[in-house]
Amino acid sequence: MGRWEPGARERLVLAAVDLFHEQGYDETTVAQIAERAGVTRSTFFRHFPDKRDVLVAGQAALSALLAEGIGATPAGAAPLDAVAEGLRRAAEVYGPMSREIAPRLEAVVSASAELRDRSAQKSVGLAAAMEDALVARGTAPVVARLAAELGVLAHHRAFERWAAEPDAAGGAMARYSIEALDELRAAAASLG
Repeated sequence: MGRWEPGARERLVLAAVDLFHEQGYDETTVAQIAERAGVTRSTFFRHFPDKRDVLVAGQAALSALLAEGIGATPAGAAPLDAVAEGLRRAAEVYGPMSREIAPRLEAVVSASAELRDRSAQKSVGLAAAMEDALVARGTAPVVARLAAELGVLAHHRAFERWAAEPDAAGGAMARYSIEALDELRAAAASLG
């Protein structure tokens, strides 16, 4: 096994998703993931605290991109316009590897109560990142919270659509995110 080979983190993610999809989350061990990725168990633990965290490997980057996009929005922009910019920026993280694993990842998460719970925790973290970025721009906390929650809903709706369309063109995740946010914005306006 190549102890210091580049790309170990990405190989671990791919190996985990493949094994979870093939044999189930509960039946997959860290040792199997490491072996499939061609690394040692200690290399696995340098990258992830446990097998559950492999599936949220990009959360910190995604949260940072959401916050950066919101922060880069002009000062007078409405909160949902800032969220839209955050979603556009976050869509940058969805490249070829994400495309490759998206359908399997959706199936794996859907099949495991533990992973559905972890996914919900990830959503809370993404909402917190957006809310903090909005408050830092001067948005009232209750408005920031609502806008952030709509942003998370839009992100999830966009990801589901993106994952279901394997031939989606480049930039599709950003487009789907904005479309989903616009749909949610219209739905919220209709609440009266």
